[in-house]
Amino acid sequence: MKNTQGTNSDFSLDKDIAQTAVLEAQDNSTSITAILKKIRGGFFLVIGYLLSPLSWWNDLFFNMPVAYAFGYLCSLFDARLLVPCSIVGYWISNILGIVLMQAGVMDVFQNQPTERNFKKELLTGLASSTVYTLIIGALFYFKILDVPNLFP
Repeated sequence: MKNTQGTNSDFSLDKDIAQTAVLEAQDNSTSITAILKKIRGGFFLVIGYLLSPLSWWNDLFFNMPVAYAFGYLCSLFDARLLVPCSIVGYWISNILGIVLMQAGVMDVFQNQPTERNFKKELLTGLASSTVYTLIIGALFYFKILDVPNLFP
């Protein structure tokens, strides 16, 4: 009987050690998951910033080539689609940039896991990019900015 009680206490001690090891492993995996989430958020933030309309130089190096490539792909179906689809491609690249920035900021700076509202994020990105595109279009329309003659 004495041996049985000692064995039971050994099992409970082993059980406590196992539970402690499981909790430590969960803490380690949670911290690794949090670090990976922040790295992913930083990547989304950088790519989103490069595609967003928040920097003056990104249009020349990122948005215009993406827009032209989109327009070129559309013009393979009909040559008249180059300019309209380039405008749509520019607009999509700006929306994608803003949405990626929002997702990156949520991953990097928010500590508590919360429910994300993708529809709200997409509508916010859509609205801000639409306003930006309308402003750029108005600047071209009123001849404040010149449209380069790419194909003389």
